[in-house]
Amino acid sequence: MKKIRLFWQLYPSYLAIAVISLAGMFFYASYKITDFYYFRSEKNLEANAHIASNAFFLNGILKDRADIDVICKSLHKDSEIRFTVISAAGDVLGDSIEDPAKMENHSDRPEVYVALNGKTGYSVRHSSTLDANIIYAAVPLIDGNKITAVIRASRSVQSVEDALNKIYIKILFGGIIFAAFAALFSLFVARRISKPLGEMEDVANRFAKGDLHHRVPAPKSREFANLAEAMNAMALQLDTEIHSYERQKNEIDSMLSSMVEGLIAVDEDEKIIKINSAASGFLGIKAEVAVGKHIHGVIRNTRLQEFVADTFQSMEVIEREIVINDERGTKSFQAHGTPLKDKNGSILGALIVLNDVTRLHKLENIRRDFVANVSHEFKTPLTSIKGSAETLLEGAWKDKASRDNFLDIIINSSDRLYAIVEDLLSLSRIERLAEREEIVTKRQNIRDVLESVISLYSPKARVKKINLQISCPEKINTRINFELMEQAVANLIDNAIKFSDTGSDVEISAFKGGSEVIIAVKDHGRGIAEQHLPRLFERFYRADKGRGDKDGGTGLGLSIVKHVAEAHKGSVSVESNPGKGSIFRIHIPTI
Repeated sequence: MKKIRLFWQLYPSYLAIAVISLAGMFFYASYKITDFYYFRSEKNLEANAHIASNAFFLNGILKDRADIDVICKSLHKDSEIRFTVISAAGDVLGDSIEDPAKMENHSDRPEVYVALNGKTGYSVRHSSTLDANIIYAAVPLIDGNKITAVIRASRSVQSVEDALNKIYIKILFGGIIFAAFAALFSLFVARRISKPLGEMEDVANRFAKGDLHHRVPAPKSREFANLAEAMNAMALQLDTEIHSYERQKNEIDSMLSSMVEGLIAVDEDEKIIKINSAASGFLGIKAEVAVGKHIHGVIRNTRLQEFVADTFQSMEVIEREIVINDERGTKSFQAHGTPLKDKNGSILGALIVLNDVTRLHKLENIRRDFVANVSHEFKTPLTSIKGSAETLLEGAWKDKASRDNFLDIIINSSDRLYAIVEDLLSLSRIERLAEREEIVTKRQNIRDVLESVISLYSPKARVKKINLQISCPEKINTRINFELMEQAVANLIDNAIKFSDTGSDVEISAFKGGSEVIIAVKDHGRGIAEQHLPRLFERFYRADKGRGDKDGGTGLGLSIVKHVAEAHKGSVSVESNPGKGSIFRIHIPTI
């Protein structure tokens, strides 16, 4: 419904009151004046009738009919009043205008009827004879105690109405003038009342928009002044409370945003009332979209929905592990649910806290895989050593060829165990130094590292007729630990030689790419399938499970490369296509 301004409620009301009052006064005055004029006219006719009655008597005896009629007509010549003489029987004896003989009996006329009963009769009605509204006054003519006749004086109402109309026009003109003054006065009063309220409305709108520093001016009216003071006090109090609330809200939002745990608060209808950035990230939803919506419509995970429902039914904290699968992958969360209650114990909602344990699970899986892989890697050479030793003890040592063969197996297996232990110790040392930030680096020329490694592996490459090609500008340098970087590059070149076909090329290059130095080793060997690439740098992971023993690898070389790069605040990457070879890269930031 459309709202109307107070001014347009007050002003028309005041104006209507003034106009209605003036109209009422006008009609009342008109009524009284009309009544007064008709009263005066009736009394005037009555007086004229009494005066004229003397002309109709001779020595106290009513004259005859002919004389009466002549007198009536002569009296009418001298005035506008019409005189009619009516006998006690109602017959017309004389009339100022008409022939009495042609006039009907008048005993039924209201004024005549009253006069025949001894009183003065008055009447206003339409005259069929004159075809006009006439006012009548009839007085009885009494001879002794007997009414001998009635004399009636009458005149047209038009003269009275003309006089009244002139008075009405004057009254109406005066009323219009007073109405104009009343309209101006009503306008003044309405504005005087509505203006302070309008100013208060403007200030209140500013308050609603957050401008609580503005103040309402104090009007002269005591009531409005008190209201203005109350509004100003309210604004001051609201400003203080809002600042306090905003400060507390910002503090809470900062704490919630800083939490690594995901937090979801829902009301008793399971509608989300709060969700922090961690939970938004975990669940892949936007906080501004989720707030105010039912949790079932936002989170499409049945186990989490069931957990929320169970939290409402529980009287204490509950815990459960929840797995969420989406396009980003699989994540595991340790969920804690707490019902929110008021002081009376009624459930107001629930608070859900999610701890991302995906990495812990991954680390646990890596640990299990590491233990299994270490056990497997140790088991194979140890089995060979044990089997060879037992065979020798059973008498094989007596045969020189058998003895030498089993001794070679023991030595090779021992070397393999030693290499695994050395690589494990090397990994452990790199991790320890990186965690303690004890790795000593200095600015080195990358080409020196590459040439040093190539000189070490050239003999091995020549055996397979592999050509080692180097491509590196002379002035590429950055801060590195020479020995560790040499070890990492050596592992990449060693792998490239192992897995390249005889007579192929291995390309070693270094170049600057943006804010980092990139060392790349490219071979043209058998390549690696895409599904193995994400795990290629894990400990003991092999794309080809059966080739590790044949080529003498420990399964830790690429893991060492990764840890060396990370110790230098860098990273590793790999590109490979089956049958087309592989490119391994070490990315080191330029410092």
